[in-house]
Amino acid sequence: MFKQPDDLARESLKINSSLRLFQIYKKLKYVSLKIDSYFQVYEEIFTKYVNKEIVFVEVGVLGGGSLQMWKEFFGEKARIIGIDMNPDAKKLEKEGFEIFIGNQSDEKFWDNFFKKVGKIDILLDDGGHQNKQQILTLSKSIENIKDGGVIVVEDTHASYLKKFGNPSKFSFINFSKHLVDKINYRFLKSLKKEVDPERRIFSINFYESIVAFNINSGKSFLPTHLKNNDEAVMENVFDYGFNDNFPKLQNIIEKKYPKLKNIPILKKIVRYLFYTKNFFIRFKDYLYISKFFKK
Repeated sequence: MFKQPDDLARESLKINSSLRLFQIYKKLKYVSLKIDSYFQVYEEIFTKYVNKEIVFVEVGVLGGGSLQMWKEFFGEKARIIGIDMNPDAKKLEKEGFEIFIGNQSDEKFWDNFFKKVGKIDILLDDGGHQNKQQILTLSKSIENIKDGGVIVVEDTHASYLKKFGNPSKFSFINFSKHLVDKINYRFLKSLKKEVDPERRIFSINFYESIVAFNINSGKSFLPTHLKNNDEAVMENVFDYGFNDNFPKLQNIIEKKYPKLKNIPILKKIVRYLFYTKNFFIRFKDYLYISKFFKK
């Protein structure tokens, strides 16, 4: 089932062979199981933290190979912490790692963990991959990641596998989509002056089997409408965004009733009645765009 690094497909080997992290991985003393597409994602997300004083936490230690990989990749300034349910993982403390034994599905474990460790820069979840495990780990970590830090959850293909209880309305991927909705809903919340607890998430990146949550409360402020300046010229400007057929009806009105074109409110009335509230046009658009959502 598991291939050796040098036995990868040509396309994969070509990309991975140029990556520093992959070269480190090949020489690890302890076992580490990874998917070949992950290394390019790791380097894209984590390179900016190399040789920085960071706190890196990985959930799921296994044989300890990945902790060894991250220690060499990030450099001596990095504090590397592993979390696992297997008490035998404690032996890795002899290698210079901090090891915490606990269940990522336990809220109290996370409360005690962050109480002892404090805020961290990076959390990589390679734990049990169950929906509850991934969702709780993410939720408990958001408030404990420093600004500029990141939470990375891997093996998210578990959200589509039966052995993990999926597909499910409450899969981790669906929870991630829910957070995407909350980020985009901030515009409406700014109008209502509401604040949500996940507002520390600045952006979310989706990769094949990996989701990265970029944390930065300073950048995640509620948005405000702007106009560049009061003197900016705005003549004959009208928003046709509600329907691209609106100009056609406007042209008909202007040709048959040219005097009406000088009545700005008329455009708004026509658009509202014939487009914004026209369910026939909306249903027609619905049928058209539905094909883009088919599997």
